[in-house]
Amino acid sequence: MEELILEMKDVTKTYDGIKALDQVSIRIERGEIYGLVGNNGAGKTTLMRLIAGQAKAEEGTINLFGKTSEEEIRRCRKRTGVLIEDPGFYKNMTATQNLEYFRIQFGIPGKETVTNVLEEVGLAYTGKKKYGQFSLGMKQRLGIALTLLQTPEFLILDEPINGLDPAGIIEVRQTLLDINKKRNTTILISSHILTEMANIATTYGFLSHGRLLEEITAIDLMNKCSAYLDITVENP
Repeated sequence: MEELILEMKDVTKTYDGIKALDQVSIRIERGEIYGLVGNNGAGKTTLMRLIAGQAKAEEGTINLFGKTSEEEIRRCRKRTGVLIEDPGFYKNMTATQNLEYFRIQFGIPGKETVTNVLEEVGLAYTGKKKYGQFSLGMKQRLGIALTLLQTPEFLILDEPINGLDPAGIIEVRQTLLDINKKRNTTILISSHILTEMANIATTYGFLSHGRLLEEITAIDLMNKCSAYLDITVENP
């Protein structure tokens, strides 16, 4: 049986009397890339905020790394990397300078950590180029590099391909696939672009108006949506 990284059961979150999430249940196993798919306003960001501890549910339970109490989950969040909002990088600083600033703020030992994560996301070559001169794809990859500083086991990424051009989408996609494969890092990634999720996700959760419509593996989804003609011949 695969190790369970996250399980949410019947989770409800309300804002101003409107249910942003309504009895949502999902489960994510170690090594998966879980694609959370839904239109804007479907509840994707709210769900991620609950996992990250940036909001609190009114109903339901959250199990993170096998822990369910608030104190245990708070400690387990140190094993996660979260990119939900703009990290607030300094536009007049290089990639190395920005990550070094956050490394010191987080109290992470070893300056080589910055070099290593920049190599991992393909930004080691940027040199003295300032963040303000980066393409959107480069900015997204630097955000992912920030989440990797503390060597997380579970990455939570809110629409990291949103607004990217095709080249930027390919760069970010390959970065995430490499992280998943080389580190065995479990990834929860949201998007409203199903066709792009099809290139990366191993499991999907479809959200609409705060409700989970379906949770399905990539293989089962492919089989469900495929149309084909099965031909049998006597002599191949």
